[in-house]
Amino acid sequence: MYVRKRRRPVSEINVVPYIDVMLVLLIIFMVTAPLISQGVKVDLPKASANPIEQEDNPPIIASVDVKGRYFLNVGDDQESPISQDELGAIVKAQLTKEPNTPVVVKGDGQVAYNEVIQLMVLLQQAGVPSVGLMTDPVE
Repeated sequence: MYVRKRRRPVSEINVVPYIDVMLVLLIIFMVTAPLISQGVKVDLPKASANPIEQEDNPPIIASVDVKGRYFLNVGDDQESPISQDELGAIVKAQLTKEPNTPVVVKGDGQVAYNEVIQLMVLLQQAGVPSVGLMTDPVE
């Protein structure tokens, strides 16, 4: 009579394939992260302000450049200027969809104060309850 030995189940997980996948993903993210730039190039004013806390949903960034053109970080074409009516409509639609989305104004340091105020008035008319101002940290 032949007696088979009973095998004990292996309770170990082979983690080597998981480490390989993790390292590949890490390399992909490290390569692509510097390529992702958001918004329009403006020279922000320097100020020593406390940074706002990062929330779950990214903020809507309304920008005004030196020439007084408006930009928004929402939509497909973020690098082309938009009109005042378009800006108000897009921000209103975004806030209807996500009411807790923070809104930040990114104004060039050389732009007239009046242009920044006009942008803030547009945002207020679109239903934005409060607006933050973006600055670069003092070195």
